[in-house]
Parts: sequence; structure tokens; C-alpha cells
Amino acid sequence: MKLGVFNPIFGNLSLEQLLETLPKLGLEAVEMRSGPVDSREIAAGRYPAQQQCDPQVLLADKGKLDEFVQAFRVANIQISAYSCHGNPVHPDPSQAELFHAAFERSVRLAEASEVGVVVVFSGTPGGSPEDKTPNWITYTWPPEYAQALEYQWQQVLIPYWKKAANFAKAHGVKIAVEAHPGFSVYNLGSFLRLREAVGESIGMNFDPSHLFWQGVDVVRMIRVLEGMIYHVHAKDTYLDPVNLPVKGVLDLSKDLKDRPWYFRSVGYGMGEKVWRDIVSALRTSGYDYVLSIEHEDALASRVEGVKKAISVLKSAILSESAGGASWTV
Repeated sequence: MKLGVFNPIFGNLSLEQLLETLPKLGLEAVEMRSGPVDSREIAAGRYPAQQQCDPQVLLADKGKLDEFVQAFRVANIQISAYSCHGNPVHPDPSQAELFHAAFERSVRLAEASEVGVVVVFSGTPGGSPEDKTPNWITYTWPPEYAQALEYQWQQVLIPYWKKAANFAKAHGVKIAVEAHPGFSVYNLGSFLRLREAVGESIGMNFDPSHLFWQGVDVVRMIRVLEGMIYHVHAKDTYLDPVNLPVKGVLDLSKDLKDRPWYFRSVGYGMGEKVWRDIVSALRTSGYDYVLSIEHEDALASRVEGVKKAISVLKSAILSESAGGASWTV
């Protein structure tokens, strides 16, 4: 198992500076954000700007693509995945097309640079063909909610992801869907529904931080997902002992002191023992790829937050081949 990082936290660096920084931190891999690059999304604060990986530029110029790939080889840094977070089933066609185009470019770039995984969100449609905004439905009563949910799945999500999965498969790439509240795939059941409908081209980008605060036992979930985890994020969640018992997990307070939960660097939420158990469960379930640190800790600086996560994960990670159970027949 290798330790890597999701590159937006170092978005202020050039590619050359990034590849100088990562080995010094003891990292072996990086997950590269690959879209969208649309200025509207960046200006709105939905997605970070990027200057290290522009699929449009790289796919249009083989020389630049070769230089890009060679830079990682020289630095001895593996690209664990391209990440194209967005909403390709957005009820606004212009938004949907923006994210769909970014997804297809990410898949093509993955194929061209021999990277096997593209990370995505499932997206969220509107509740009907007439809706203008996405609608995240988590309950099926009153009956209109159940009807809207079935429209989303049967008329939009499953048809879209069947086509997207076929496209990815044709290019030799797997799709890792990140279960994330606000999107249609946000927990185990919604993920399994999509995978069962679409097939094995779709797996999960397992991010414990989005599951901890939902009350999920992530170690057990990993065991249930044996063979279905294609990529892993390393990010923690702090459950506030004062606010959580009285506000519940769905409270939307903005100030950290008022929130029932918030994201932390690895080790500052669930503690190191949980992360050791996560690493062991991943290996037990057949995942022996990359843990990609994602920094979203409001209490830590970028560099210190990443360094703290590295310290915990370096202690927890198992990087050598398993030795087998010599004590049993």
C-alpha cells in the first residue's frame, strides 16, 4: 500500500514544484484533479483552480503529454487517479455538459497516461424533468419524494452511468464513485444500487470522512465492499461531543464551535487506532493500492495538516507484502 495526496491542497504550486515537494514529504503517489477547468465553477468557489493538470492541453499535444508523464517517472511519483468531481446529471443542461465533457477528457487522459482510475461524484438530478436545481432526496415520504427518487434513478442516473461506464471500459479505465452527501450516491445502499445497475466498471472511492458522521462503521463497510473499492481518500471527521447529541448529524451550523461534526486531518477525528483498523480491513478485503490524503481541516494549515496525516498514516500503513499466517495450517 502506498501513501499519496490529492493535489488541490498544493494547488498554489507548479507541477515542477509539486513533484519536488511530494518526495520530500515521504509521499509516493498523487491524485490529480482533472476537471472542470471552467472559470464559472472556479469563480463560484465550487471547485479549485488548477495549474498542474489540464486534460485539454495534454490531450491536444502529445509532446506535452509525454513531458507530463515523464516528469512523474523522474520524480518516482505515481498518479493514483484523475479526479473529476462534479455533477454530470445536473438539471441545467449547460452544467451537465460541462461536467460530462470533463469526465470524458479525464478518461481519455487516464488511458493515454496509463492511469487506471478516474474518481467522480454520482451527481444529483432534479426531482422531475421540469426542475432547474438538483434535489438530494433522502426520505420516501410524502409519496412525491419516492416518485421523484424513482425518476432520478430510472430516468437519469442509471441511463447516464451505463453509458459513462461503457465509455470508461472501452478506454480501459475504472470509475471510482465517491459517496458524498448532497449527491445521489452517498452511502452503501445508494452505491450498491448504482453498481448493480451499471456493472463492475463502477467501484467506490472510499472516503471515510463522509461516512463517519452518518454513523457508519467504516471498517465493517470496507469488509462488505470487498473487491468494489477502487481508490481511497484519507480524511478524518471530528464528532463534537457537545453539539452532536443535541443537534444531530444534519445540522447546518457554519461556525465550527456550533457544528455537530467537521472534517479534520487524519488522526484528529477518530484516532490512530481506527486508521490502523481501516488499513487492515482494506488489506483483508483485497485493496492494496493508494491512500490519498485529502486535506480539508479548518484548524490546520495546508502543510501542517498534510504532515500530521502523513505521520499517522506512515505509522498505520502496511507497505510490504503480507507474510501469511505461519501459526495456522
